[in-house]
Amino acid sequence: MNRITFERWFPSALKALFFSVLVLPMVSLKAQDKSHQPDHALFEAKIRPLLVSHCSSCHASEAKQPKGKLRVDKLLPEFADVANRERWQEVLKRIKAREMPPKSEPRPPDKDILVLTDWIAGRLESIPAKNAGQGRVALRRLNRIEYENTVRDLLGVDIDLREMLPPDSSANGFDNNAEALHASSFLIDRYLEAADTALGVAIANLPQPPVFKKRLLLKDERAVKVSTESVYLQREDALVMYSSSHWNAITVGQFYPQDRGKYRIRISAFGHQSADKPVTFRVDAGPMLMGTKNHLVGYFDVPADKPKVIEFVDHFEARNHIRIAPHGLANAQTVVKLGAEKYDGAGLAVQWVDVEGPLHDVWPPESHRRIFGDLPQASSPVYNDGRRVEVVSKNPEADVERIMRDFVRRAFRRQVSDDEVRPFINLVNKKLAEKYSFEQAVRVGLKSVLVSPDFLFLREKPGKLGEFALANRLSYFLWSTMPDDELLALAGQQKLNQPDVLRGQVERLLKHPKAAAFTENFVGQWLGLRDIDFTAPDFRLYPEFDEMLKTSMVGETQLFFKELLNNDLSLTNFVASDFTFLNERLAKHYGIPGVEGPQLRKVMLPADSHRGGVLTMGSVLKVTANGTSTSPVVRGAWVLDRILGTPPSPPPPGIGAVEPDIRGATTIREQLAKHRQIATCASCHTKIDPPGFALESFDVIGGWRENYRSVGNGKPVTIGGRRMPYAEGPKIDPADELPDGRKFRNIDEFKQLLLKDKDQLDRSLAIQLLTYATGAAPAAGDKSEVELIVKKVREKNDGLRSLVHEIVQSKAFQTK
Repeated sequence: MNRITFERWFPSALKALFFSVLVLPMVSLKAQDKSHQPDHALFEAKIRPLLVSHCSSCHASEAKQPKGKLRVDKLLPEFADVANRERWQEVLKRIKAREMPPKSEPRPPDKDILVLTDWIAGRLESIPAKNAGQGRVALRRLNRIEYENTVRDLLGVDIDLREMLPPDSSANGFDNNAEALHASSFLIDRYLEAADTALGVAIANLPQPPVFKKRLLLKDERAVKVSTESVYLQREDALVMYSSSHWNAITVGQFYPQDRGKYRIRISAFGHQSADKPVTFRVDAGPMLMGTKNHLVGYFDVPADKPKVIEFVDHFEARNHIRIAPHGLANAQTVVKLGAEKYDGAGLAVQWVDVEGPLHDVWPPESHRRIFGDLPQASSPVYNDGRRVEVVSKNPEADVERIMRDFVRRAFRRQVSDDEVRPFINLVNKKLAEKYSFEQAVRVGLKSVLVSPDFLFLREKPGKLGEFALANRLSYFLWSTMPDDELLALAGQQKLNQPDVLRGQVERLLKHPKAAAFTENFVGQWLGLRDIDFTAPDFRLYPEFDEMLKTSMVGETQLFFKELLNNDLSLTNFVASDFTFLNERLAKHYGIPGVEGPQLRKVMLPADSHRGGVLTMGSVLKVTANGTSTSPVVRGAWVLDRILGTPPSPPPPGIGAVEPDIRGATTIREQLAKHRQIATCASCHTKIDPPGFALESFDVIGGWRENYRSVGNGKPVTIGGRRMPYAEGPKIDPADELPDGRKFRNIDEFKQLLLKDKDQLDRSLAIQLLTYATGAAPAAGDKSEVELIVKKVREKNDGLRSLVHEIVQSKAFQTK
């Protein structure tokens, strides 16, 4: 069926559903908001006098304060109003943090503070209860990663669909947050195309593709034959690659698959003239065209003068290639200058590349059988080219009902009623009556399911989650995809909500390979690892930066999180730990000896190391800097938000950003000292700047430094006899003072100060996980539930795995 035909049906059949799913809940929410009646009498009798007595001298007159500062005389007790409620939340936060009143002003009696904070907290906690009819989590659409994974597991296809969909917005730090996941006609159009693509891959309309099996030699590659630079050496048994330059990597053009699928690749290689040291190389796969997206297969090392076979299986689209690139060897100019025949440095010698695939155990493939089972195929009347086939049926009515009932149940991820399945069956039968072939008619039905609200959204009713809703929430939390058969079976048996059963399922899901999605997606957003490519380090200031270092940085953080999760290690390790995950490249960057090879592994840190915890990991330090300089403001705000859970307020309007001086004339500390002289900035910068200054000992790419680097003023720098393109700038000063007066001299002392408040560290991560797990940030009314989670986790030695269990067992997780 073409898209025009489908779209003629789609509006009339599904617009009503989308209206009921997306619009009616919003109307009911607005109606319920009217029930939030302010308690004016109590406010005027007890609260306003406290504000007038203790706050109005600074916060009740624009003449006495800069524009934009909080005005307590403008505060109203209407907590249903979002903007007004946020002002009260800010007041409560400042008072509890003892930031207000400032040190220069007299402190109110404790009883007055208690009356004010209890009143604000009580009013905040009452909000969700009055919205109980709607629930704390709005209707949530699958984000594009969840959509791709769900289609993969539903159909059994390995396909990239996320790039066909527009990027998802984020709220509260995560792109699975219900508030940010909007729907539009444009998005539905993209879903139509994605469904077409997925079904086209899942359903087999051609004979089984022939297996390509061949041994390839790099000396036969066109890039080698036409090379005018002597960067390759032709040995009798191998081709030697001397240069690590991107332009001298070899794309294996002889491998040009006509069919998509999984291929087995075997590469025989060894180190040439490498003085008994292994040689490392990188393998990429993908289209290999300018502007296209390739992916890293991995880094591998091979021994000197002793061939080693590297083997892997990877998915390839049609006409994809692989690329082999040595790492850590000479640059091309050095080799060309001497000539490959005379060059005596190390090289990568590649003997051969074996390719086999696509690999199919059965045909038609599993994806096809998930839909049509063992129904026969015949020549296609649509294409009529003699090769293409289509599924046919001797009993269309019975087969349509069986196929659609099974598909709708699996796609909706729950039990379905006759009334829910009947419209899809009727649609297929209508197309059969219009002389569509059996397969083409079924495709119409399948496609309509894949764009229906029950597939694209997580349907949850207000109150305690039903069994299937609970199965979906758990699966999308830990796997970023649909529940498997075991979860759905337990939900169907009404057993999943039993605490012991639920705990057992959490353990099962965390031990499954699909749990890698939890690490990748949660850590990628919580710590900002997805932004690792957002900026590129200036090559003049950071010439040592390379792709392997970047890849190793991200891998370190992900493996560190996985280690804490798998072994239920304390959350305090996120601030300070005595181990991390390193390979030779990252260990060299950190100045830690004794680590060899490209594979990341657990390494105990030396006693004098400044590393340990995520704050000092290269990935975090890179994503909190730009390509040329670091900013204590940016890094400090990041620590307050992601680690401590106390994000700073936005800067007042009209206040410009501080731009670090990379020419070395002034330091960032000198610039921020002037910034702090602005009254509206001072109160926030006393919180933001200290953690930022503590991290100033780390540069843009996470390297330890005693001095800034500059491209202007400064002392020349020479490393290994080579003059660096940067100069040694002013000395680093990482010392500062916390708002409560505690001082630190460096990052090590700062981390120890953070560890003094373990409850806040636990609370912060509990909120982050609860936000990611449910698709909504905890509201004020969830405070008691969050504190209960923190209490239970503290009783279990602050373990990360324990925290995940307590999140899942909590009322906040099991309630819409």
